[in-house]
Amino acid sequence: MAEPVVRIPDAKVALSTASVYPESTATAFEIAARLGYDGVEVMVWNDPISQDIEALRRLSDHHGIPILAVHAPCLLITQRVWSSDPWVRLQRARSAAERLGASTVVVHPPFRWQRQYARDFVSGIWRMADETDIRFAVENMYPWRYRDREMLAYAPGWDPTDEDYRHFTIDLSHTATARTDTMAMIGRMGERLGHVHLADGRGSAKDEHLVPGRGDQPCAELLEGLAGSGFDGHVVIEVNTRRAMSNAEREADLAEALAFTRLHLASALRVPGQ
Repeated sequence: MAEPVVRIPDAKVALSTASVYPESTATAFEIAARLGYDGVEVMVWNDPISQDIEALRRLSDHHGIPILAVHAPCLLITQRVWSSDPWVRLQRARSAAERLGASTVVVHPPFRWQRQYARDFVSGIWRMADETDIRFAVENMYPWRYRDREMLAYAPGWDPTDEDYRHFTIDLSHTATARTDTMAMIGRMGERLGHVHLADGRGSAKDEHLVPGRGDQPCAELLEGLAGSGFDGHVVIEVNTRRAMSNAEREADLAEALAFTRLHLASALRVPGQ
């Protein structure tokens, strides 16, 4: 019988700059380098540094930490970052990724009230993807809930697997909030799963972004599956540390998330002849 060998996929583990909020984008680079992350994903938001390509390049060079992905400004609070036109924001995100050497732009589905943008979104994402080597990875979201009421805030919908996209981002905090079958969604994504936002959740109506292993999502199962599937995207730690009582507590959470990810990405496989 073949002996088990450890196979670790080529996937790099990155830190989302959102994981250090309310600290700055610059702080995320410093922490990522100190803890041994392979790179960062830049969340473009109201922090001026996150919008400044040259400032980001200097941070990357100074800390020796590459920028692996750019998260386009898609949040409610970032609707005027770079432009009020959502297509211009995506074009700016693509340009940023190209100039910074990132391979992926993460994008959310449109809000329902962005009617023209939502109407053209699927075809527009394909058109933009055809113009670049950058992956446009559309992220799963969730219904908005208040008490017993549910609002469908996204169009074409919060589940991107209902549409035909070239690449997807799976976010496990969002699957928890949506109360959907995470592994079934990953199965529907199949080989088009190009990017992972790793976090945990317990099914709260609030998007929790817990450290992996602290909720009920199949974080370990997902990572172990990636290890054996030839996944060539990035795994990005995107957790909420805003309640950390100190910088040391924040870094401990981010170190724990990194250790969890590396442990479960190392898959023991039985390989014939080895």
